Amino acid sequence: MTPVTMDDVRSISAGFHTDPALSMSLRSEAYVDPKWLDAERRAVFASTWQWICHVEKLRSPGSYTAATVAGMPIAVVRDRAGTLHAFYNVCKHRAHELLSGSGTTRNIVCPYHAWTYDLSGDLRAARRADAMETFDKSEICLDQVQVEEFGGFVYVNLDPAAAPLAEQAPDLAAEIAHWAPDVAELTHAKRLTFELRSNWKNVVDNFLECYHCHIAHKEFVDLVDMSTYEVKTHGIWSSHFGAAGKRANSVYDVSGATVNQHAVWWLWPNTCLLRYPGRGNFMVLQILPAGPELTRETWDFYFETPELTDAEVQSVKYIDDVLQQQDIALVESVQRGMRTPAFDQGRIVYDPSGSGLSEHGVHHFHGLLIDAYRKLVGTSCPSLSS
Repeated sequence: MTPVTMDDVRSISAGFHTDPALSMSLRSEAYVDPKWLDAERRAVFASTWQWICHVEKLRSPGSYTAATVAGMPIAVVRDRAGTLHAFYNVCKHRAHELLSGSGTTRNIVCPYHAWTYDLSGDLRAARRADAMETFDKSEICLDQVQVEEFGGFVYVNLDPAAAPLAEQAPDLAAEIAHWAPDVAELTHAKRLTFELRSNWKNVVDNFLECYHCHIAHKEFVDLVDMSTYEVKTHGIWSSHFGAAGKRANSVYDVSGATVNQHAVWWLWPNTCLLRYPGRGNFMVLQILPAGPELTRETWDFYFETPELTDAEVQSVKYIDDVLQQQDIALVESVQRGMRTPAFDQGRIVYDPSGSGLSEHGVHHFHGLLIDAYRKLVGTSCPSLSS
């Protein structure tokens, strides 16, 4: 794969301006050329905080879950003292993966040769090798990865030099605590999975603006009072807020709702946190690149109980059958358009009031991407302007 150069970064960011009122979007090359995905795995996904699961899954001593982050196998374990640990999920003997799925365990035992590690990652036993005079198991331990509990969920970061997520986004933690104080006590109820024939950045772009909502999501506009819809950008995150509609809607019944605010947070680069009107709830949408023009999405739903009310069944069905199908059609159409010579880049539409009818959330995302690209090729990040 041809590496990304500074000339490439200048090319795809040509027209980007730090002022969204003067800015163009990223150029289409960044969405169709495979070299950008390779660069993003290193510059974006391997150096940012990546969502793993709800704290529920790792609440008990001995609980674990395995995941893949930036193409790397990772395991997260809670030890008997209650401390979370994350490792590369790779045995130090012959590189076999150690854990799969999720569950509970007393030790981490490699399924290849039964090398055994404790829950903090230290090697405790190695069949036959323990008898070798030249073998010192105290010198062997699993390679650690940064792990953090944040806002009711568990995140990891492959970059050992990365600042804690709580330091990078303390105001986000405060917002989640304010608007979803019950999030850590909710329980997982359902997962939806989708594949989209689109670059992952197109999916994020679409999520970060509601300029298209009145046109493409008439049911959503029926659910939320769009006159109150507001988008704000922060350091590594952005938020969307709108009051629930006051009348009956075509989506699902909110007559008995205890949550009356539509609250959405996007955490750089690919984690979307949502709380819809209704009973206590939370959703996590994770957007993962599966190829230069293929994206995998997971939607995880957390409710007060694993059994859904009729309204919650309707809300999940709305996301599965209506909202997602609308958005998939949109981003796949955009991806096809980006492959043509008819499109290179588009003008950012900006409303200084921060309303939902604005694309400053998209602009914010593009600025973070350009900074990451520039850091990858080893330069400082001066202000970008046309």
